[in-house]
Amino acid sequence: MPLPTPRPTPVPTPSPAVPGFEYLRVPVADGVALHTAVAGSGSPVVLLHGFPQTHLMWRHVAADLAADHTVICPDLRGYGASDKPTDPEGTAYSKRTMAADVVALARALGHDRFALAGHDRGALVAVRAGLDHPDTVTHLAALDVLPTLDTWEVMHGTTAAVGFHLYLMAQPPGLPETMIGASADAFFGHFLDLWARDPEALPDEVRAAYLSACRAAVPSIVADYRASAGTDVDHDRADREAGRRLRMPVTVLQQDWGAALGFDAAARWRAWAPDLHHATVPYGHFMAEEAPAEVASALHALLTR
Repeated sequence: MPLPTPRPTPVPTPSPAVPGFEYLRVPVADGVALHTAVAGSGSPVVLLHGFPQTHLMWRHVAADLAADHTVICPDLRGYGASDKPTDPEGTAYSKRTMAADVVALARALGHDRFALAGHDRGALVAVRAGLDHPDTVTHLAALDVLPTLDTWEVMHGTTAAVGFHLYLMAQPPGLPETMIGASADAFFGHFLDLWARDPEALPDEVRAAYLSACRAAVPSIVADYRASAGTDVDHDRADREAGRRLRMPVTVLQQDWGAALGFDAAARWRAWAPDLHHATVPYGHFMAEEAPAEVASALHALLTR
């Protein structure tokens, strides 16, 4: 007889947590389960966190959206309290694999179609999900990132210093993990401090939770970034050459990267997303925490398109 399909399992609510959300451990792949917060009712929306964070970054926006929607907030594989498989073949953290996790997560919770919003790393997973599963993802939002291939194309000269971590974690296994692991709090804390325009948006307990989660996940975080310098670029390039585009309505909220690095961010996005709303915003990188009402409003607007 076939073994029964693993089911979502309730787990104790962590501290800190998204207020009012139930916490589940949801199997999504062989040996991989995602730590997930769920609440609300109505059409489903999956929210994917960025670096160096966990699902907790959505705590304000998720509570707002849950008034009208079923809101699903996982820790990505390799992050937070989700499983962190080893990556001997260099594919365990491709955005294609991580996007498949998200589709499996939604299906395990009873949803064959859903809207998807991602920040930073989570936005890259969301884009890949939209490209690979166009009949599953109904709406897509990306916060403060460019698609993977475009990111590498616009980084050049001394302006690329702002993305030094991309180059560090792209190196072969060994050196990045050793260097970052030797001073993990300083490394991850650097980005929390540098990228937040409003430090009060990251309370001490939340900042501590992010650092603790990253400290325990150095190899998998590096593997995620390493994939974006290899496998993910290959997937994006193949899609560009094939003319594949995001077929659903897309909203992008972004800092003024173009002015800083010398490119047209909206044009870069429009090449991937014909049905695009692109807004340059005055918030810091952690905009879901610094301007949650504005981000929630943009997502509500997207979901009506």
